[in-house]
This record gives sequence, structure tokens and C-alpha cells, in this order.
Amino acid sequence: MVLLVVDTQKLITNSNLYNFEVFENSVKTLIEAARGNNVEVIYVRHDDGAGAELTKGTPGFEIYEGFEPRIEEKIFDKTVNSSFKGTGLLEYLKEKNEHTVVVVGLQTDYCIDATIKCGFEHGFEMIVPEHANTTFDNSFMTGEKSYRYHNEFMWKGRYAKCISVEETIDMMKR
Repeated sequence: MVLLVVDTQKLITNSNLYNFEVFENSVKTLIEAARGNNVEVIYVRHDDGAGAELTKGTPGFEIYEGFEPRIEEKIFDKTVNSSFKGTGLLEYLKEKNEHTVVVVGLQTDYCIDATIKCGFEHGFEMIVPEHANTTFDNSFMTGEKSYRYHNEFMWKGRYAKCISVEETIDMMKR
């Protein structure tokens, strides 16, 4: 099992996200639990390329202070929504013979969705802890509706196990 922390970058990790305080607490709790139970914590950052706000080398590109990686923890950078495409993450997990991926981070309707579906297609057991992913309101739906649609309808029982933070921590202890 690994804990995959996706796109929790300074530019987009802020109080404009749906249910931010609960999200922030859930992710912090899961990172601490993973570290305390020898579950590897892996980070993924998104790079939109030169000239964009979310670009490698800019302050907003770096991981949010509340979730900062330790020196020894791996960071994979990506340029598309899926954490598995062209990053080396897929090969790394296969080399380590990992089968279970706990996914947390941003944004529910973009990179979390793509990462969960791609991980499922690559044969991983995908675990999605409650309130450990979130997104912003958009012109089609609120962040809450997007969160609920993906977590309660789209992924659950199809692509992932959507479970509580407590159940996820129990899995980490095994």
C-alpha cells in the first residue's frame, strides 16, 4: 500500500476549495498515519507548462506547506490529469509490487478522477478516503456537488473503495 498525494500545490490548495478545513485535516491525518505505519507517501505535482500559473519553478508549483514531503519521499511531476501517464509512477509501483493505492488531493473532478480510473485500469486497488479530495465550484456545479457525484456515485463500487479516514488508517495498520 502507498499513499498518493496528488496536486496539493500552493497555488490551488486554499480556502476556496469545497470543505477546505475538513479536507486539510483529513489529508494531514492520513499523511501522519501513513508515516507512522510504514506506508510510503508519494507526491505528485501538476505542471501546466511555460507561461501558465501552475508551472515548475514558480512558488505556486511547490507542495502546500501543510502537507510538505520529507526529504526521502518521492515526488513525480506530470503534465496531464493522470498521475500514471508518463511520470514513472506506474513503473515504480509495479517494480515495488504494490497493489493498493490510497489517493488524496486535488482536484476531485480533474486529476483525482483521472488518477483513480487509470489506477483501476492498471489493476490497482484504489482507496479513496472520505473528505480527502476536493475541488472548486465551476460554471456547471458547485465543488460540493462535484465531490459528492464522484465520491458517492461515480467511483464507489466501480473504480474504488470509498471509505472513511478511520477505515483507511485501519488498513494502513495491517
